[in-house]
Amino acid sequence: MIHPSDLRARLPGLAIACACVAAIGLPETGNAQSTGSAPPGPAIGRVDWHLDPAPFKARADRSADGATLTLDNGLVRRVLRLENGCATIALDDLAGDRSLLRAVGPEALLTIDGTEHRIGGLVGQPNRAFLLPAWLAAMSADPEALRLTGIETGVTVERFPWKRSRHHAPAAAWPPPGVSARLDFAPAGDDPPFTVSVHYELYDGLPAFSKWIVVTNRSRKPLTVDRFTAEHLAIVEPSNPVDDAPGVILPHPDALHVETDQAFGGFGHEHACRHAVRWREDPAFGTQVNYEKKMPCLLEVGPFRGPAQEVAPGNSFESFRAFVLVQDSTDRERRGLAVRRFKRTLAPWATENPLMHHLLDSRPEAVRRAIDQAAEVGFEMVILSFGSGFDAENESADHLARFKALADHARARGVDLGAYSLLSSRQIGSGNDVVPAPGEKTTFGHAPALTSAWGLDYFRKLEKLYDTTGFTVLEHDGSYPGDWDVTPRPPLQRGLDDSQWAQWRIIRDWYRWCRERGVYLNVPDHYFLAGSNKCGMGYRETNWSLPRAEQVIHTRQNIFDGTWERTPSMGWMFVPLAQYHGGGAAATIEPLAEHLDHYRRMMESNLALGVQACYRGPRLYDTDATREMVRGQVAWYKAHRDILESDVLHLRRADGRDWDGMLHVNPRLEKRALLAVFNPLDEPIERTIPVPLYYAGLEGSCLASRGGAEAERVPLDRFSRAEVTLTIPAGGMAWVVFRAE
Repeated sequence: MIHPSDLRARLPGLAIACACVAAIGLPETGNAQSTGSAPPGPAIGRVDWHLDPAPFKARADRSADGATLTLDNGLVRRVLRLENGCATIALDDLAGDRSLLRAVGPEALLTIDGTEHRIGGLVGQPNRAFLLPAWLAAMSADPEALRLTGIETGVTVERFPWKRSRHHAPAAAWPPPGVSARLDFAPAGDDPPFTVSVHYELYDGLPAFSKWIVVTNRSRKPLTVDRFTAEHLAIVEPSNPVDDAPGVILPHPDALHVETDQAFGGFGHEHACRHAVRWREDPAFGTQVNYEKKMPCLLEVGPFRGPAQEVAPGNSFESFRAFVLVQDSTDRERRGLAVRRFKRTLAPWATENPLMHHLLDSRPEAVRRAIDQAAEVGFEMVILSFGSGFDAENESADHLARFKALADHARARGVDLGAYSLLSSRQIGSGNDVVPAPGEKTTFGHAPALTSAWGLDYFRKLEKLYDTTGFTVLEHDGSYPGDWDVTPRPPLQRGLDDSQWAQWRIIRDWYRWCRERGVYLNVPDHYFLAGSNKCGMGYRETNWSLPRAEQVIHTRQNIFDGTWERTPSMGWMFVPLAQYHGGGAAATIEPLAEHLDHYRRMMESNLALGVQACYRGPRLYDTDATREMVRGQVAWYKAHRDILESDVLHLRRADGRDWDGMLHVNPRLEKRALLAVFNPLDEPIERTIPVPLYYAGLEGSCLASRGGAEAERVPLDRFSRAEVTLTIPAGGMAWVVFRAE
């Protein structure tokens, strides 16, 4: 399904295709990829939540007869039946005017002390391909399911505290505003041994909800939560292939983007959430077209193994949270915009985007000089990088006092100071390492167990370092990737089944500790929903040993590819001021003054696309000319920071053969859009570029300022596209700011 906004803003590749069609005199409707035809979708004239989320306020409404509870924000609606069995009976994409739920199931699944329990659910649906309202009257409560005992609605609450200490997008709100609901369940009987609360949140201005469960032990003896499924939804299948064959993957429903806050072991959500989010076959779906009934159309969110958590009498166990975003389009750019809004809303700390220097020297005089250089040119952060000689686990009084003085100096200069620390990817010995189950292996070859004596001491040392010195940055490399460990490590870990949960909880709590204190977290893993700020944009490290000209192209390719489902502020790039992985003089910027033009190109390629790089080396400048170049680049970035850290649209990917570029858009800013385009060639080029400005909230005409020059009026076509002719200097950049008239 294509949203009607695509009538105005089908994104750059198609815009260029349409321009080419027009150039040869063919009607736009004759092109299969044209934006000129009206695709199916919600009624034209409906407010687009990407442009104005304000009308879409979340509500939790109970029907007059008390039979249903509806969570609705005008974009997505979830309806729960409350009488004669509790279950989700509707999940609707309101923007796309379609039902996503095809069958009723339990609200959650739970195994306690070896016995499986269904939380809610109905029986009696005659066909699991679709759910007719008339059938619901004849359906009854699952007789074996836990019964509903209570209902409470309210507003959203923060998952954990967030201390705001840096520049971030002005629209960031914490907690994300919206509504909540809690449904309480219990086994039959007057004195149930446990109760289960199923929690829901629905957010304002975003077609997304979250869900989690809490188990409370009301008996006089411990119980064990062996397994849980926090979300269980029978979703409409995306297609109806009859056949399946080895090596052919059947598609799962693409209307939902699903994540959890227990995510690790990957840069992207697909890899990091693979251990908890799964699309299963639904063998009870007897009318599905797939002959072997293998269509993956049953969403289940829960651990693959465990958590195997013991709950003492009177205590509770809380699951991780499942987050579900409903997509209203098949257009890649619009889907990416939705995911990026989802991330900004539910992990708003990821909008912090400081300029960082990775310092290669931890001697006090070098650190002080680096802090002063950062302050001189406008950088905001100094990280004592890997290879600098800094030891984050050294807790001697002299060491801590020395770096406290440096942190105080940095604070006085308006600069954050912190350090790199390696957690995983190393072997500790003496029984402190993860021991995988037979046939399994650790993610990085070797990994310390976080529940071991060494692991607990490691986090104690980090806490002491940050408490004592006042450091406000941590680059945490080799973060816990989800490894399983067969070794009993009392009292935190009993063995294999609880090892992942116990270790994840340790690192989650550490990141929450950092978030509460305003410590910035650079983590090469997908811990955003657990509190981390930034992850790698996605690159091959050895590419920074290639010749400098090739590095520039890779930089813009990596950013283009890495921002489909993450905001520019969520990913770091790399600028090897000093040699990295080899390559010699041809790959290295040092001495900086001798490669000033390349240094400028690398800064432009990152900053103009809203991305911060790890500028890794012993200094940020070596001469006055170098200092002024860096200062000028930073000043330009800060002058346009809000729009540069807003959404991006993908225009043309770098290929070294012609221009490449991206467009920043934000309909809520005075600067509605900023176009940044680059010329990789050795001679100037002139290009006329169609600029899609629908997502900037512009129509009819607008004002365009090229390179800071006086603004001129530019007409927009019926798709809110402007045509801009630019001369892009050899090896350089051109930029245009767009405003409303």
